Amino acid sequence: PVRRKSITLNHTGTHMLHKALMMILGNHVQQRGSLVDDEKIRFDFSHHQSLSPTEIREIESIVNQKIEENIDVQTSIMKHDDAIHSGAMALFGEKYGDDVRVLDVGDFSKELCGGTHVSATGEINKFMITQDKAIASGVRRVHALTGEHVAAHIQNEMDIINQLKEASQKREAETLPNHAAQF
Repeated sequence: PVRRKSITLNHTGTHMLHKALMMILGNHVQQRGSLVDDEKIRFDFSHHQSLSPTEIREIESIVNQKIEENIDVQTSIMKHDDAIHSGAMALFGEKYGDDVRVLDVGDFSKELCGGTHVSATGEINKFMITQDKAIASGVRRVHALTGEHVAAHIQNEMDIINQLKEASQKREAETLPNHAAQF
């Protein structure tokens, strides 16, 4: 149950990430692949350059704001053409049947998706991008975290910073001349 819940958080988080990427980077952003598991989101998308720190903060801010708004998440079954006409986004190149499942994150995001999702965005709790890299010409890959994985990642980063700080202080203490011995 815990693993499935984490996958659910990450799956809805993926849709929210996609919409935020489009809002910040432009409508040329299209999903090129993704992996959703119980630990992370991996999202591949079309874009020609790395994300700036400002863009990453803006994307995170949009997703976290929508999480805080605790938007109801609805799924419905619709005819494919009706879903597309209603504004639902379909993945380029995906094959869909006559009836499709539509995921609505309020007025924020609407996509065709058969996966499992939260009932309200507040369940996600937190969202954080941890990596952005190129994987092909014109294709970027973003890694992100949701829920308790955000706090664990931040704690791990703080532990590393503290270890580096301690090592630096130790090196400094070892290299300083011992003034007491000179007198």
